[in-house]
Amino acid sequence: MTDSASTAQTMTPVRIAGTGSYLPERIMTNKDLEKSVDTSDEWITTRTGIRARRIAAEDEHTSHLAAKAGAKALEQAGIDAADIELIIVATITPDTLTPATACYVQQHLGCLKAVAFDISAACSGFLYALEMARTSVGGGAFKNALIIGAEKLSAFVDWTDRNTCVLFGDGAGAAVIVPSTNGDGRVLSSQLGTDGAQAGLLNIPGGGSACPMTTENAPESLAYLAMQGREVFKHAVNAMKKASIDGITAAGLTPKDIKLLIPHQANLRIIDAIVERLEINREDVFINLDKYGNTSAAAVAIALDEAHREGRIQRGDKILLVAFGAGLTWASAVIEW
Repeated sequence: MTDSASTAQTMTPVRIAGTGSYLPERIMTNKDLEKSVDTSDEWITTRTGIRARRIAAEDEHTSHLAAKAGAKALEQAGIDAADIELIIVATITPDTLTPATACYVQQHLGCLKAVAFDISAACSGFLYALEMARTSVGGGAFKNALIIGAEKLSAFVDWTDRNTCVLFGDGAGAAVIVPSTNGDGRVLSSQLGTDGAQAGLLNIPGGGSACPMTTENAPESLAYLAMQGREVFKHAVNAMKKASIDGITAAGLTPKDIKLLIPHQANLRIIDAIVERLEINREDVFINLDKYGNTSAAAVAIALDEAHREGRIQRGDKILLVAFGAGLTWASAVIEW
């Protein structure tokens, strides 16, 4: 198990100059799922808080979702795509194993001089990307960065398994990172963690070099998400609590200083447990999982953009982002807006 804390004091501060998100048009409700699997709206809602999720079209790839979210972030930041120097896409559902989805995004957006690559940290991916952009831009290697969390999880879900298919949805969220000047907001702290010993609790077992997909093993559903839900829940609560407290402390703050908590949107019970342990008021928590389900690396990014555009975040506010995912990975970031 490893943890990594930021060293923001040794670098130029960075800020989020713009956010964006994109959700596919198709809405799949719990009532829709009742028609195809042995489940009910009541069963899903009471156990997860999810009421609907978005499903991408067959010809709508992860890179398309990512590019649309990225374009909105660039527009809000007032930065031309041609001027972006770094693109990081966090995803576990890439268009192809190689090249990276970020390469397709670079072409879709016309960010032709940008260095582009993917990272795979599951639901923590966007916050991992934020830290990588913070060190890259804050350290002077790049003038700016476009970070994106994007997933087409519907392509990796077994739609006959009611324990997993009810949880996930498709979407993308993005942010533009630039140096912070004149006190116009900054990333105050960043915490990352990994426990590879628990890698088997949540994974896609097939499709990699350890288990290539063949005609012989195709019927075994190895290319779909598999999860040990109870164990994941327990680890998620503990890791997100620790990441939150460590992040707040590293920023020189207390939980009472946090204006808005934006947690990973996976399960309402997990969010409730984190809120209770941090003693943060429920009205100071942004939740949209009822509309979109768990969009993995996109979840925190989509929620951040929606909170920003809805006016839930004002200049000077201290906000806490926290996530947990397969790996097992976890991350938090405290931002002064």
